Amino acid sequence: MINIIENDLRRIDLNLLLVLHVLLEERNVTRTAERLYLGQPAISGALARLRAAFSDPLFVRTPKGMQPTPRAEALGRRVEPFLRLLHAELRGAPSFDPAASQRVFHLGMSDALEAALMPALLRHVREHAPGVRIVAHQADSDRVPALLDAGEIELAAGVLDPPASWHRQRRLFDWHYVCLYDPAQIEVAGDSVPLETYLAHPHLLTSFNAELTGFIDERLDALGEKRRVVFSSRNFSTSAVMLKSMAAFTTLPSFYARVWGEALGLAVAQLPFEVPVSSVSMMWRAADDLEPGLSWLARAASIIFSPSEIISRPGGP
Repeated sequence: MINIIENDLRRIDLNLLLVLHVLLEERNVTRTAERLYLGQPAISGALARLRAAFSDPLFVRTPKGMQPTPRAEALGRRVEPFLRLLHAELRGAPSFDPAASQRVFHLGMSDALEAALMPALLRHVREHAPGVRIVAHQADSDRVPALLDAGEIELAAGVLDPPASWHRQRRLFDWHYVCLYDPAQIEVAGDSVPLETYLAHPHLLTSFNAELTGFIDERLDALGEKRRVVFSSRNFSTSAVMLKSMAAFTTLPSFYARVWGEALGLAVAQLPFEVPVSSVSMMWRAADDLEPGLSWLARAASIIFSPSEIISRPGGP
């Protein structure tokens, strides 16, 4: 097996991987040559050797520059972590001192998760890393991978799909949908709202598609029942605030229902039918696995939002 690996690696000079990396960033032979302090013929020769080694054109000339092929982009995502690791080893292990750091972290998540997670995380940061600041970017689950790849965010949280090979993912906690209401206007005995009570009052719906039906209505249809939705909004917070002015229900993720329950004195109850459990996870680039500052922040989030901590809170899943 070792001989096979050696024979394969003999076909490529590892310096060619650096040329590939810079070409992917610059999309231009001249600028790549300038960054690497090489002549254009040297870059052209390196590209020819890369094409031969990987049996792929890798880059195609267009009026807008060198357009990478899908194979080149896939190679780039795998090469970058290797180059970062090699660079870190050559420079010595980087360090991160939370107490002295003035770093700004860029995180991506939905507004619901931002409201649910950031207060506790920021308290931890202020206590252990008072010079650190955090910028939260709106990032739904579909946009997270692209934002990470573009470097616009460093760490994301959400209900995320399984990661690509160049991303890393770690589960934080589980959640499910629950019912939120004002106990001063609706009386519910016990931890779960009876189906009859649930259907007897109007409902405020959060719909990202601006519709008057959603996932809960599909569940009710299966039971042969129907609720009365009187208001729909893209924002979870709007429905929660409106509960203080009317006897109605809204259905929210359990982690977000706690936020508004505590803030407005609203009550949380389990739904009168089964709903699936989902997970909130963190995601970051594999290339940042050894980045000490990000590792510190991700480790802190894992501890603060561990499944046992989430479950132990009042009203938790």
